Amino acid sequence: MSDINVTPFVDVMLVLLIIFMVTAPMMVQGVNVDLPEASTQPLPSEKEHLIVTVNDQNQVFINDLQVEPDFLREKLILILKSTKDREVYFRADKTVSYGMVVGVMAEIKDAGVEKLGMITVPLQEDEKRSGKKQ
Repeated sequence: MSDINVTPFVDVMLVLLIIFMVTAPMMVQGVNVDLPEASTQPLPSEKEHLIVTVNDQNQVFINDLQVEPDFLREKLILILKSTKDREVYFRADKTVSYGMVVGVMAEIKDAGVEKLGMITVPLQEDEKRSGKKQ
């Protein structure tokens, strides 16, 4: 017989396909964030925005009110009930750990926030304040 038997090959490929289909959704991690595009000019603002801040002592604030990180989601849900615009801006001190930032971002998204913007300082202003170039 001179033909190649492809049945075992097809069986192995189908098993591998099923394994990858089952394990692929479990490998996805991260936080979905709708980041604003960078611009050279500040964005115009006609209204007061909800800003979540994490300072260098890992304290969390909603605008100027300090909240416990464990209750951030519940506070945001209560605040966002009264608004139709589910948009929040987030800023964190550059010394805050990555884990803390991602944890707070996850809490914000779990509260039902549709748009999460990141507040940063432009590089030129940061260099002027520190008095050095990086």
